[in-house]
Amino acid sequence: MMAETCGICGGDGRIANSFGNTTTCPSCHGSGRRSDEGGLRDVTKTKASHHRPTNVAAVVEKQTWPATLEGSQLANEIRASATVSNETKAKLTREIIEHEGSHGKCTQTFVKKIRKQIRPPAP
Repeated sequence: MMAETCGICGGDGRIANSFGNTTTCPSCHGSGRRSDEGGLRDVTKTKASHHRPTNVAAVVEKQTWPATLEGSQLANEIRASATVSNETKAKLTREIIEHEGSHGKCTQTFVKKIRKQIRPPAP
């Protein structure tokens, strides 16, 4: 049983480009016979490190309490308030955390705004 000739190099075992460079055929590896492997051999991504995802972001812990001194004091005032519901306390604490994230600290205007929301209703 005769093996078929390579379809890439025509059985020569060498291929040439338009510049005149010649090299062994990547399909038959120079034997001139069609290989049973099924064409060109892919040698890329053979290392285990190539199979690891490279764009995985680090898991960031969600902040649950204000980071600055002013924010912590304001959050403690909110927590101690008896006139505000638990949902409102959680919402205001998240608002403090978001404000710190965008501004870096709690401004006096923001502190006044939050204190106005936790103030007991007027009789």
